Amino acid sequence: MTRCRKLFTTVAAVLMSLCLFLEAGMAARASEGTGMDKTCGGVAAVFNPGSGNSVDVVNATAKELNLDLTAEEEEPEECKLVMANVQNALNVRSDASEESDKVGMLYKDCGGTILERRDGWTKLQSGNIIGWASDEYLLFDEDALALANSVGKMVATVDTETLRVRQEPNTDAGIWGLLPGGEVVEVLNQYDDGWVCIDFEGEDGYVSTEFLVLDFVIDAGETMEEIDARVKAEKEAQMEASRHKNYGEYTTDADTTMLLAALIYCEAGSESYEGKLAVGAVVMNRVRSGAYPNSIHGVIYASGQFTPAMTGKLNSVYASGGYTAECVQAAQEALAGASNVGDLTHFRRNNGRDGLVIGNHVFY
Repeated sequence: MTRCRKLFTTVAAVLMSLCLFLEAGMAARASEGTGMDKTCGGVAAVFNPGSGNSVDVVNATAKELNLDLTAEEEEPEECKLVMANVQNALNVRSDASEESDKVGMLYKDCGGTILERRDGWTKLQSGNIIGWASDEYLLFDEDALALANSVGKMVATVDTETLRVRQEPNTDAGIWGLLPGGEVVEVLNQYDDGWVCIDFEGEDGYVSTEFLVLDFVIDAGETMEEIDARVKAEKEAQMEASRHKNYGEYTTDADTTMLLAALIYCEAGSESYEGKLAVGAVVMNRVRSGAYPNSIHGVIYASGQFTPAMTGKLNSVYASGGYTAECVQAAQEALAGASNVGDLTHFRRNNGRDGLVIGNHVFY
């Protein structure tokens, strides 16, 4: 398991000097293939944050050079991450019993924080859910970290009025453009020199972490109240039959079709038509799979999944009709069952990860 350890070693020299070497390392590396090469942080940094305490002047200079120092290792922090280990969905209950009431559901790739464990059950928090799930359907420790790093993402919120996006990770490099305060972007790579790489209009852009708030996000489950509200809204939309259009495989209303087109524009607006269709196909693969909410709206707005939905960019593009005709066509084809990515359900910026590469994205 990724743990935080500090090893303090001292070397004494005769007479006037004492050389002290402090090595503090946090093994918080994202697993291979997550797009976090040279990463500092990752999911382990979120659930097992390290601290940078110093020893009190190395124990008062080793008690006046008597030097009775020994290597000291702190107890490793317990990993609080838990991930759902299911193909479809997992019931979360009010108590540690199959007979207790269902309070929510975790879908495939959802995660949360461990609150308590007993008798083969785990009390967890995931989004607004607080409840118990059977350990039989959960992943812990290294397995949970590996899955979270595979399906989660690092995002950055701009914490200044305007932030320059540079073409290289230094302040002398050219500028691609500007990000407004509060903008949330997905981090492709995080480096140990105070810079992160982001996707800026299809290009690798670099911004300083000095002006960012970083967070690692994974999908959360839904409470029964949230599920009921979503299902009710979907039924109400389905009642507007005059606005429905049958695309062959999936019947939906015009607004939902345009929502999918807006997402395609946000995620793949600068990609080829094949890249746009692939994003639409991923959404529809999730709708069909049973491992995610069973509607386009539910899939798109699932927490921690599509960055434009989290940031409000998707809503802005949708409301303004800022998507292109090609994005609408890709959405309609995806609704009709077309897929150029098979049954794949994930994608991210291509950074060497194994998978199907289409344009600047890799699908897996």
